[in-house]
Amino acid sequence: MTIPCFPEFKAVELEDRDIIQRTMDLFPSEVCELNFGNTFIWRNFDHPKATLIRGNLCLLFEPPDEPAYFLQPMGDREIPETLLDCLAFAPRLSRIPTPFAARFCPRFRCAPDRNNYDYVYRSRDLIELKGKKYDGKRNRISKFTRDHAFHYLKLSPGHLKDCHCLFEEWMEEKAVNGSMISAQKDAIEQALTHFAALGLAGSAIEVGGKIEAFSIGEKLNRETAVIHIEIVNPRYDGLSQLLNRESIKNEWCGFPFINREQDMGIPGLRRAKISYHPDHLVEKSVILA
Repeated sequence: MTIPCFPEFKAVELEDRDIIQRTMDLFPSEVCELNFGNTFIWRNFDHPKATLIRGNLCLLFEPPDEPAYFLQPMGDREIPETLLDCLAFAPRLSRIPTPFAARFCPRFRCAPDRNNYDYVYRSRDLIELKGKKYDGKRNRISKFTRDHAFHYLKLSPGHLKDCHCLFEEWMEEKAVNGSMISAQKDAIEQALTHFAALGLAGSAIEVGGKIEAFSIGEKLNRETAVIHIEIVNPRYDGLSQLLNRESIKNEWCGFPFINREQDMGIPGLRRAKISYHPDHLVEKSVILA
């Protein structure tokens, strides 16, 4: 399947994976949004569309809760002119890595997008949890493993029903609802239904024969894996820390770095991500004409 030339667009579907992922591999990025799996599993919420502008692959997103935006163009042809074409069609570019913005966007209005900065960790740190700064993480894992027998699982599409059940319980426990929660449930379904075709991998923890935690991720670039989804039964103290350690150790230890995506400006989520002591943040910008 070919990608049309601008101003024509094509809705992103599974059949587009090879051509889009191949282009992403040619122009690798640390930005968590710049991989096919993330684009595809959230497609019913973000409504991504693909087009070629001056030979560069451009992805347009139209989520219901924010203005439409393009991601960074993927290519090396007439990038400043491509950005002008993008901004003539959509009100902004978003999730743009700061080095790209500094190089190609001096003529545009540019603002940091702190809520969408990605948190990147060293895999070794997340596996070993060495040193005083990780005392709390190790202690919570130790308490959980003393109190509960658990079984590690390599996630597969056959676990879709159990993951749905856990997600429903998670929503009830957290007392959350709304369009974003519905979108997250759909993203989990899309990820597990198309698990192999998307090249995803994941982990689950069973307690008492029932899945009580799972995570889903994929390769982002040669050095980095990205974790897209992580759901943990909040009634089990220490289970989140155990899942994080075991998933990295069993699925992602071949990658030096782990991108655990952004905090979306949620204070509790920001504290949790900072508490794992990231190696660095992937800074992103919003670009306006």
